[in-house]
Amino acid sequence: MFKKRDCIAILLTIPFISFAQQPTDSVQITKTLDEVSINALRAREKTPVAFTNINQSEIEKGNLGQDIPYIISLTPSIVTTSDAGAGIGYTSFRVRGSDATRINVTVNGIPLNDSESQGIWWVNMPDFISSVENIQIQRGVGTSTNGAAAFGASVNLKTDGLKKNPYFTTSNSMGSFATLKNNIEFGTGLINKKFTFNGRASKISSNGYIDRANSNLKSIYLQTTYFGKKSVVKALFFTGKERTYQAWNGVPLNYLDSNRTFNSYTYKNEVDNYVQTHYQLHYNKQLSTETTVNIAAHYTHGEGYYEQEKIGEYFEDYGLENIILSNDTISSTNLIRRKWLNNDFGGFTYSLNHQVDNLDLVLGGSSNSYSGQHYGNIIWAEYASNGAINHQYYWNKAEKLDNNFYAKANYKYSDATNLYLDLQRRRVDYIFEGYDRNGLPSEQEVTHAFFNPKVGLFHDLNQSQSIYVSFAVANKEPNRNDYVENKADEYPSHETLYDTEVGYKQSGKRFSLGVNLYNMKYKNQLVLTGQINDVGAYRRANIEESYRKGIEIEAICTLSDKITWAGNMTLSENKITSYTEYVDNWDTWEQEKIDYKNTDLAFSPTAIWASNFNYKVAKNISIDFISKYVGEQFIDNTSSDDRKLDDYLVNNLRLSYEWDSKIFKTSQLTFQVNNLLDNEFVSNAWVYRFISDGYDPREYDHYVNTDSERGYNMAGYFPEATRNYLLGLTLGF
Repeated sequence: MFKKRDCIAILLTIPFISFAQQPTDSVQITKTLDEVSINALRAREKTPVAFTNINQSEIEKGNLGQDIPYIISLTPSIVTTSDAGAGIGYTSFRVRGSDATRINVTVNGIPLNDSESQGIWWVNMPDFISSVENIQIQRGVGTSTNGAAAFGASVNLKTDGLKKNPYFTTSNSMGSFATLKNNIEFGTGLINKKFTFNGRASKISSNGYIDRANSNLKSIYLQTTYFGKKSVVKALFFTGKERTYQAWNGVPLNYLDSNRTFNSYTYKNEVDNYVQTHYQLHYNKQLSTETTVNIAAHYTHGEGYYEQEKIGEYFEDYGLENIILSNDTISSTNLIRRKWLNNDFGGFTYSLNHQVDNLDLVLGGSSNSYSGQHYGNIIWAEYASNGAINHQYYWNKAEKLDNNFYAKANYKYSDATNLYLDLQRRRVDYIFEGYDRNGLPSEQEVTHAFFNPKVGLFHDLNQSQSIYVSFAVANKEPNRNDYVENKADEYPSHETLYDTEVGYKQSGKRFSLGVNLYNMKYKNQLVLTGQINDVGAYRRANIEESYRKGIEIEAICTLSDKITWAGNMTLSENKITSYTEYVDNWDTWEQEKIDYKNTDLAFSPTAIWASNFNYKVAKNISIDFISKYVGEQFIDNTSSDDRKLDDYLVNNLRLSYEWDSKIFKTSQLTFQVNNLLDNEFVSNAWVYRFISDGYDPREYDHYVNTDSERGYNMAGYFPEATRNYLLGLTLGF
């Protein structure tokens, strides 16, 4: 299977065909070719899908150290959350209620989602946003992409493009919770009309809003590009190192009013340590005026652990019976463990763009291989000799192959009408250490083959108005836990999504409007039901019918020469037609079943809106008043008020001042007040429900509260920071 040396060899042996060609003065060709690596995956002006583009100037406005989810939080249907409460460290976002495991993310067309969990951890890529030129967010299934299935959205990040002139910039921020960001960015400009070299080094630290939820993040980004007459070769290297104190348990419900920064972890080294390094090599070639081709090779290595103090753990759970000093009366011990992940991911992507007459054709795909080692070490145990041991209590390995091919056609039927067809085949082969049908540990293998068709129509009503309609199918395989925590005959089925989108766009000098209606129908969507399987794990189950449907409205209005308003709103209904919840009964050691009809999908607010008023005080001074509203949302699928997050409205104020300087080419000061009105709100939570008539655990566990129906809820909540500040200074030569 895939090995590190194989991928490095691929990167080193791709031919630099363009080196022998003559230079040209045509910057436009190089710019166009520089975009080829992402154009194959991106929606264009007349692609019939719902999408939002974020350019570099919009990115830079709010880039004061917070992670990417907070930079894109004002786009439609997005809800963000932060474990530490301040937007630095472990952060994530949902789109239309879909979490990170259902959102496809690519960097220059290269898949970023973890192959097994299918999630995204932005903490592994500190300050990466400072090296991003633009972002496209497609909502719904969108267009065919590389990597994990887009089951709620896809996000494509494009890194820095051609910069003709040399530059050196430093951006520094400081703020509440001892937040500090320092970076330098530099570039040579275009040397001899052929070469450029760009780089960035960053350091971000923060204590976090939650107690001890500190982050220490470092990153480096390097990029070199060769521009030939009709070709471009680009090599990228970026790496991130994070050390983050854990705040994964959240805050007990009873503490939200009196001690909302509470962190249950007190062990001094309860930290997450991880290093992730990416290599990319892109070759873009203009074969003719009608045809361009892109080939890219990539390799990512990640390695790290999180350390935990565990109290009263049984010897037999860790294989310690014959290792530590004990007697017949002692069967448990306090210990410190490290759970490691060491993984490699690499492969190649390709696309061919061809235009002939009224047909724009794209053929592309990717072949990627993943290898991951999961293992845990005991580094200290109370009853061990001298306390120190080096005992590996589990080890397993997984391998995954992901191959896809797509064909996209955009046909100009008339001057006003475009027809769109997008067909994708995807095959997934996954080998892992799991359980056979008898519940015995053994190597298992599963294979999925998916066909994902998409069809649509885009029609211009006139020069300023247009409509579109599309229908798309997406299929998604279960994740790692769905397999390794079930017996071979209990594996869940893959999920299928049928997505219909209907939209209207109007553009004008002073007012622009976009309206999108969506209906996302799921077959066999996987949700947590509380059911315990035969190996003692809580399993996700396939729900036969569920759906998300709603309306997204975007608008931009120039109210005067000085005032501009931009905003969006999503109103939606997100339902499970019927399902059964399983609740643990601590008295009987069994599970009780409760049937539900037409309940709300978890973490799916029915209303979300965002607003930004920009006031241009003077040529070089501007003020942004930013508002974000998120409606109430349930933290499980029962629609119970006992397990619900209240709605919230948060307002931010940002002041930007640029001044002319004889020394600096760029000089800007930014002051941002987050949560201006000092509201207390919660953005995320987890819950475990159980019944215990004979024993009240609330005295011993502060995370437990009574349920109004019956039993108890054990839950942790993740509050966001109250009023806080960020001050940033950018200076460039």
